[in-house]
Amino acid sequence: MQVQVVDYRAADAAEQFTRSLHETGFGVLVNHPIQQAQVEKIYADWLNFFNSEEKQQFAFSKETQDGYFSTEISETAKGAALKDIKEYFHYYPWGRVPPHLQGEAQAYFDQANSLAQELLSWVERYTPAEIARHYREPLSNMIKGSKQTLLRVLRYPPLSGQEPAGALRAAAHGDINLLTILPAANEPGLQVLGKTDDGNGAWFDVPCDFGMLIINIGDMLQEASQGYYPSTQHRVVNPTGDGAKRSRISLPLFLHPRNDVVLSDRYTADEYLQERLRELGVKT
Repeated sequence: MQVQVVDYRAADAAEQFTRSLHETGFGVLVNHPIQQAQVEKIYADWLNFFNSEEKQQFAFSKETQDGYFSTEISETAKGAALKDIKEYFHYYPWGRVPPHLQGEAQAYFDQANSLAQELLSWVERYTPAEIARHYREPLSNMIKGSKQTLLRVLRYPPLSGQEPAGALRAAAHGDINLLTILPAANEPGLQVLGKTDDGNGAWFDVPCDFGMLIINIGDMLQEASQGYYPSTQHRVVNPTGDGAKRSRISLPLFLHPRNDVVLSDRYTADEYLQERLRELGVKT
C-alpha cells in the first residue's frame, strides 16, 4: 500500500492527490501553504496549556462538544474496549478558548479550513461522473455555512508504564467528517490499515516528516461517495524507548458539512454525527 506524497505546486497535484485518496484513503502534501514555524509554535504553546491547571477551567460541554477533554473522558474508538491514551481540546470559532491562545488558534483554523476547502474541490473535480451523480449537492456546497468544522488540539502524554494492557494512544478508527487535514506531529506513530497481497490487513507507517501535511477521507465522504473514497482505518501506536517519555502533539482539522446536508438515503450529516458521538461515548 503506497500513500502518495504529492507536491502541492505540481501541475498535476490535484489528480495525483485524489488518486491516492481513492486508492488508500490518504494523501500527503509537501510544499503546501501552511508554514511549519506556525505549527511548531502552536505545538509548544498548547503543550504548555496541557501541562497547566488552566485546562480544568475549560472542561468540555456535553451539549456543544467544545473545550477540554481529559484522559479520563477521552474517546473509546468504535469497537474498542479501552479508552485512547490522550487528552484534547476542541476549538470552534464560536466556542470557548483560553484568550492567550485564541489568536493563533483562529489564524490556523482559517488557513487550514481554506486549504481543506480547496482540497475538497480537487476531490469534487476528479470524482467520476457515475459516482458524482449520487452526491445530493456539490461537495463544495456541503460545507457552506457549516459551523461544525472542528480544530482538535491533541496531546498524547508520556507513557507511565501503568497503562492498561492493549491500550493505544489512538486505537484503530475512521474519522467522522468529510476530510481531515493534519500537519505531521512532533513525534511518529501514525499508521494506516492497508491490504496485503493475500487480502489480510496490514499496518503501514504514514509518511510524516516535519513539514508534511497528511489528509485522509472521513466516513461522511465515504458515505456520500458510496465507498469510492474510502475512510481507511488508522491508529497511533505507542512509542518505545526514549519516545515513550515524550508528549506527542497533533493538530487535526476535521472538515464537516452543514447539519442539514443529505449524505445518502440513510443519513443526514447531523444524524451521522450524533450516532458516532454516541458510539464514541462522549455523548449519550
